[in-house]
Amino acid sequence: MLKILIVDDEVLERKALTKIINGSSENVMVIGEAPNGRKAIEMARELKPDIIFMDIKMPGIDGVQAVKEIKSTDHHTRFIMVSAFNTFEYAKEVMRQGVKEYILKPSRKQDILESLQRISDEIFEERKSMKEKQSLMENLDRAVSIAQKEWVSSLILNQVQDISFDEWSQLLGVEITSGYIMLFSALPKEKGELDIHVKQNFYLWLKDVLKSAVKKEEFMIGPMTDSQVPVLVLCKELPERVHFKTSAQQTIESLFSSFQKNQINVELKIGVGLPYCHGHELNKSYHEAVVALQHLSKTPNRKYLFSSKQGAAELPSVSDVLEIEKKLLDGVRQGDINQVMFIFDSFVTKLTGNKEVNATIVKKSFDELFILLSRMMHDLGIHFEGSLIIDEAEDINLILEKGKANLLTVVKHVQLWRNNHAKGMLHRAKEYIEIHYADSITLEHVAEYVELSPFYLSKLFKDRFGMTFIDYVTEIRIKQAKLEMVDASKSLKEICYSVGYKDPNYFSRVFKKQTGLSPTEFRRETVC
Repeated sequence: MLKILIVDDEVLERKALTKIINGSSENVMVIGEAPNGRKAIEMARELKPDIIFMDIKMPGIDGVQAVKEIKSTDHHTRFIMVSAFNTFEYAKEVMRQGVKEYILKPSRKQDILESLQRISDEIFEERKSMKEKQSLMENLDRAVSIAQKEWVSSLILNQVQDISFDEWSQLLGVEITSGYIMLFSALPKEKGELDIHVKQNFYLWLKDVLKSAVKKEEFMIGPMTDSQVPVLVLCKELPERVHFKTSAQQTIESLFSSFQKNQINVELKIGVGLPYCHGHELNKSYHEAVVALQHLSKTPNRKYLFSSKQGAAELPSVSDVLEIEKKLLDGVRQGDINQVMFIFDSFVTKLTGNKEVNATIVKKSFDELFILLSRMMHDLGIHFEGSLIIDEAEDINLILEKGKANLLTVVKHVQLWRNNHAKGMLHRAKEYIEIHYADSITLEHVAEYVELSPFYLSKLFKDRFGMTFIDYVTEIRIKQAKLEMVDASKSLKEICYSVGYKDPNYFSRVFKKQTGLSPTEFRRETVC
């Protein structure tokens, strides 16, 4: 409902206008009357009317001055000027203030209501547009948030290939030269597990505070797994190691300051990896952040720690180990026990091939591997309640034995999921597509429906059906289009829209690519 304020020094005029307006529509209501410009300014500030019927000629502050004053504090208010003075100068003065409506006294009821209707339509249209923009922005923010989680997860697991900072720059609209990982850990202050609501509050706090704390860089926040949240920080300038630490420390100190004010009931620790100039190297920064976080567990008084060359060098043949880790994760995702055990042997050989390697380093490597596996299962939607972290042990062989047993448990869990749950989800996904093919269907919509991440739904689709998600949607749409073409009463344009395409030219190109014939040629051959 629109709120109306009547301003006129003549009480009879105010009462007449109020009666006409209140009896005209349920969408408008007079909320007040003012006898002069000064009172109008006060009431406008207090009542926030949508429309003001403003008399021009009044004692003291006149209508033109009142409009200027009100618009200086609230530019959304609309005005309909009312005056017995039919002069161009008055009309010109209020037009400078953006006022479009001007009616003369004595005013006809029809003129008043027509003027009110025009302004009301304009306001309702503007509100509708604002609501649509807000909804669009909310959907865009949500899509961006989902995309960021997918990108960060993919980078950590080293699954995205040939991604460059030039592409990041194009997506974000700023020049990106390098990036690094901050790994946030939320630990319970007392023994036990963190409550799910505490985790959610921590994650929301981190998401909000990063927007204000990270000034000079862009950031992408990944999903929370095992109380850890990876954050990819993208730098606009190529940082030297010293400058990088200075900038990162400023961000971290700002985060801890906000953290203390919010009194979130967890202990916050942050491990920071080194910056890299190529997208495919960012998983190294993640591993460095994991190692830094592990070192923090031995120094309870420290809140954060940067990776160092010395710290990174503790792991032998880092690049080789990372490559084997990637193959191992792929094998686990496929549920292939034979492949996983073969790769595991290579992993152990690389890991223990250095004489300087001890039980502590081997345990760290396994802990890091199982953190990645936990994150992968989380993204797949696999609920795994057991703990994969190996207890402290001094004997390397015992650690290897426990690590192998944990890995076998994970692979069997993934196998069960692929054979049962994943198959069911893919069946639901196909059913959803077959019902909603005519809508603006997206991978994200279907993934949300089956409660699976878009990245893994796409991968499962390809693995199980031998085609991509969009290929399957296209197949269903073209199949339906063929059936509808038998009905000669339907135009090709009508069929195009009915199967989910918005552009007839694009529909024609897709149809010909799928069938070898244009829609017109196909219909001619089929109908004849």
